[in-house]
Amino acid sequence: MPTQSRLGIEPMCRLAQVSRAGFYRFLQQRHPVEEDMEVRNAIHEIVLEHRRRYGYRRVAVELRHRSMAVNHKRVLRLMREDNLLGVAPKAFAITTQSDHDAEVYLNLARRMKPTAINQLWVADITYIRLRQEFVYLAVVLDVFSRKVVGWELGRTLTARLPMLALERAITLRQPAPGLVHHSDRGIQYASEQYTRLLHNHGILPSMSRPANPYDNAFCESFIKTLKREQIAANTYQSIDQLCAHLEEFIDRYYNRLRLHSALGYKTPEEFEAACAPPTVSAAPSVSFSKAWGNLSILEAAQRQAAESKRGAGFARLPNPSDR
Repeated sequence: MPTQSRLGIEPMCRLAQVSRAGFYRFLQQRHPVEEDMEVRNAIHEIVLEHRRRYGYRRVAVELRHRSMAVNHKRVLRLMREDNLLGVAPKAFAITTQSDHDAEVYLNLARRMKPTAINQLWVADITYIRLRQEFVYLAVVLDVFSRKVVGWELGRTLTARLPMLALERAITLRQPAPGLVHHSDRGIQYASEQYTRLLHNHGILPSMSRPANPYDNAFCESFIKTLKREQIAANTYQSIDQLCAHLEEFIDRYYNRLRLHSALGYKTPEEFEAACAPPTVSAAPSVSFSKAWGNLSILEAAQRQAAESKRGAGFARLPNPSDR
C-alpha cells in the first residue's frame, strides 16, 4: 500500500475522518513495512529539526506529540540502526577557585523548593575550547523553569564575567527583593563587587558546601547539555562565531524549543506560561534542623549575618546530628 501522495498524512486523515493514531495503528497491523518507514521518516525529521540534539527518549515524546505511539526502546533501535543517536559528552575542566579569604554564605538553596519564577537562581562558569584559545561562559538559570535568564562569554575569569551575566538576568526578569542566588564558592561569586551587586538588588547570596558539586546540580546539568548538544557537535574558529551559536542555542532553542523531562516534557517558556502567576507572591520556606526550626529565606539570611558578626567566618548550616 503506497503511503505517499500529493497530500500528507494529516490532510488525508481529515478527509477520511479518521485520527492519525488510528491510521498508524491500521498501518502497523496491515502494512508493517510501510509503517516502519513512516516512523523512520518522522524520526529523521525530528532529529534534523533539533540538529541531532535530542536523544531517543525526547524523540519518542515528540513522536507521541505527533500522534505516533512508538515505544522508546523501538525508537532507540531505529536511531541506532540509522546512526541518529545524539553526540557523546566530553569531560570539562574545573573553573572554581575557592581558596580565598572572601566571605562565603549559608547554603539557602539546599532545602528550597521554588513555587514560582524568580525565587531561586543558580549560577556557574565553564570553559569552552576554541581552535587557538580557551574562553569562559557564565550562566544564570532559574531553577523553577530551568530557563537560562542570563549568560555572558569572555576571555578571562574575572568577577566582571559573571557580573555581566547577572546584570543581563536582572534586566530581563526584574526580580523582587528576596530572590536567592546560589553559586559555588569561587572567588568570582564571593568577590566584593559581585556580592555588592546582589545586595543592591535585594538578592540573597547562597553558596555550595565545600567539595559538594551536587548543590549546584541544575546549572551543571545545563552545562552538560550545552557541551553535549552544541559545543561537541561543532568546531569554532573565533569567540564571535561561538557567541552567535550560543545565542541561537540558548535564547532561541534551549529556552523556547527544547523539551525538558523535569518539566513534564515542556520547554522552559511553555512551562512558565502554563504556571499562572500567584495572586500574592509568597517566598518559599526553608526547613532547617531543630536548632533553627522553620525559617523563611529572609530570616535565614538574618541569622547568617548575625553569626558572621560573631566571627563565625561563614554561617554553617546545622547538621541534623547536632544536639
